[in-house]
Amino acid sequence: MDAIQTGYKIGMLTVEGPTKQRKGGYMVWKCRCGCGKEVFLDTRCLKRGAVRDCGCMAKVRPGQRDLSGRRFGKLTAIRPTEERSSRGSVLWLCRCDCGKEVHADVGQLISGNKKSCGCLGRPPLKDFAGKRFGKLTVLEYVGKEAGMHRWKCSCDCGRETVVGQSLLQSGKTKSCGCLQAATYRGNRKLMDGTSVSALLAAKEGRLIKSNKSGHNGVYLDKRRGLWVAQITFQGKTKYLGAYGELEQAVRARQMGEEIYDRFLERVEMAESAGAEEDTSGKGGDRKQGLGGICPRPDVCDR
Repeated sequence: MDAIQTGYKIGMLTVEGPTKQRKGGYMVWKCRCGCGKEVFLDTRCLKRGAVRDCGCMAKVRPGQRDLSGRRFGKLTAIRPTEERSSRGSVLWLCRCDCGKEVHADVGQLISGNKKSCGCLGRPPLKDFAGKRFGKLTVLEYVGKEAGMHRWKCSCDCGRETVVGQSLLQSGKTKSCGCLQAATYRGNRKLMDGTSVSALLAAKEGRLIKSNKSGHNGVYLDKRRGLWVAQITFQGKTKYLGAYGELEQAVRARQMGEEIYDRFLERVEMAESAGAEEDTSGKGGDRKQGLGGICPRPDVCDR
């Protein structure tokens, strides 16, 4: 290949002379296109022959990567646009196999992060009518909402609900909400923001891993050489005193646990009242927690 010099021609370009600019260590040359427009290209670009005009004949501007006709997943690159991404990358007009056209970042196309107009990421519409998912039996398709296919389902408890297709497929939704409510009541994890199971465990003498005294809420203050008693309830810790003997601190803690006893009595009363409502057919306990407050509004409001 001839050396790049004044008068060198490639395509519609004619080199007019060198400039003082450098690009990547290569000299930048002033070139004139057959259409009369000036363009500046470095030696490497001219030797490769990648650019043969100022852009008047090509869809791709000098220095741009030509993706025309290339496939990326389900996308076929058509031409670059004047738009730019937030990072300044060229956006290419692409046509998806589904027929839809979309603008895609050149970087996402090359890296493989963009493979379709979005249809590839959506689950295909399937005929789920009659199929069971947990306690739900699919009745009919009801349309698409917020980007998700929706199905009308009948729960074993007799209620009907509309569930997203991906939630059925993934197993995240298995009932109208009654299964979760029943599990909630069975575990009795929270009532009025308080862990009932944790209170019961504490009453039974179950110790946390960091406990060294052998008694919940009692620890040795090494600086003072005293046994400290305390109790935590509903996010607040109450100081019960510091004692010279371990037994004294344990007794103080046991007296402090009366607050646990009163709360657990209220829980039992609330559960008994809920059980009576269930036998009447009103299903009150399914919706009501301690003090008539629904522990799961998203379940109760259905």
